[in-house]
Amino acid sequence: MNKRIKDIMSKTLDEKFAGTWSTMDMQDLTKFADRFAELIVRECADIGHLYEGGEYEVRNQIMAHFGVESA
Repeated sequence: MNKRIKDIMSKTLDEKFAGTWSTMDMQDLTKFADRFAELIVRECADIGHLYEGGEYEVRNQIMAHFGVESA
């Protein structure tokens, strides 16, 4: 997991939960996952607006931003 994803995870935990992973129930985990995914999607959309060109260029920039290698 790269630093940016860890930062987003930390932000999600700080926003939504006062407890720790060990005290989270299924409802808490669902809220965490929903917010975590939302923050990643928003960041991806923001990146998409920064780069012009074909869809592969935007995809490659998003993958590189999160440290994910193309398959």
